Amino acid sequence: MPLSVAIVCRSNEATIGPVIAAARSLLARTGQGELVAVDSGSVDATIPMLEAAGARIVRTPWLGHVRTKQLALDEASKGLGGRGWVLCLDSDEPPDEALMTSIARVVASDDPAVSGCRMNRRIWYRGRYLKHAWQPEWRLRLVRPGRAIWTGQDPHDRLEVTDGGRVLDLEGTLRHDSFATFVEHLSKQVGHARVAASGMHRAGERTTAWRMATSPVGAFLKQVVLKGAWRDGYAGWLAAGSTAAGSLMKHMALLELQHEASGSPASSA
Repeated sequence: MPLSVAIVCRSNEATIGPVIAAARSLLARTGQGELVAVDSGSVDATIPMLEAAGARIVRTPWLGHVRTKQLALDEASKGLGGRGWVLCLDSDEPPDEALMTSIARVVASDDPAVSGCRMNRRIWYRGRYLKHAWQPEWRLRLVRPGRAIWTGQDPHDRLEVTDGGRVLDLEGTLRHDSFATFVEHLSKQVGHARVAASGMHRAGERTTAWRMATSPVGAFLKQVVLKGAWRDGYAGWLAAGSTAAGSLMKHMALLELQHEASGSPASSA
């Protein structure tokens, strides 16, 4: 059965190489399908790398996480005629060898009762996986064309099956090369917090100064205590701290937005 791989990218030359290599390996194993990349304005070597791999490149303005990924899914589904599978990857998510074997097995078996497959994503940091922080992080990534959609609220996109079919959990790991340092991660958190707060505000969600004070503590303890992030050493503590910082920034941004909307003075509670 055919397999198409959909990648969303923008100036990701530092991370997209292993993703392209994994996609080409999977396409060689299945024998059919194509590599489709939806690019939102790359200015580095991302486009030449994709062209060298024979990818079909779709250029678009950034539409937000959910809509851009839906565009990639739609484009990758076009040539399949309702058959086969689509593997949806970010530009920093190369599947490891065990996961590629699992994906190829599902594609070959083509069980009609199965609509999608989840895979566990793990952060790759300084040459090793974080085995406890943010774990487990199951993500639906392999779906049948026309039987799944991207949903969620930016920046927290979510792929969901729409026909009630079975969803399998695959062996192997989806490696996540999200950041090289936690300082870099914190800088990304600022943008994510702003986007998340805007989405929450539009949806009518509200926060308080009390939630701004307590939510980061809860987020930190969830990682350290419930997830056991301390077992990842200092990186686990940094992961817990950056999660708490992200929660703080999100509630700060939301609190500011709701007071701006109400026209209340900055000194009001």
